Amino acid sequence: MDFASAINCMDGRTQEPVINWIKTNYKVKYVDMITEAGPIKIISENSDSCLINSIKERLNISINIHGSKLIAIVGHYDCARNPENMNTQVIQIKECIKIVKNWYDVEIIGLWVNENWQVEKIKL
Repeated sequence: MDFASAINCMDGRTQEPVINWIKTNYKVKYVDMITEAGPIKIISENSDSCLINSIKERLNISINIHGSKLIAIVGHYDCARNPENMNTQVIQIKECIKIVKNWYDVEIIGLWVNENWQVEKIKL
């Protein structure tokens, strides 16, 4: 597998840790970053169909053209658009996983980026 995808916050503090974690743990060369401010809030609450469609369009390219076989859905500490605590964000991530599984038949995982900018895999 050359590509994986990540639905991640636009927050620059999360980008490198997530990319590095996915590359190391899934042995991929590239990670397509689909970023929005607080995407797990947007998807889990179905609060903005325009943004959700934009996320789906970009995932379509990653899955259908780049051949990505993995989608990571990411929440993080100190999110400006989604200032919820870890427990609430983990619930949102799990809801996002259910929703995105209806869009694509690929492996989907949840990740949390903690206050030390370290990536933790969410247990489902």
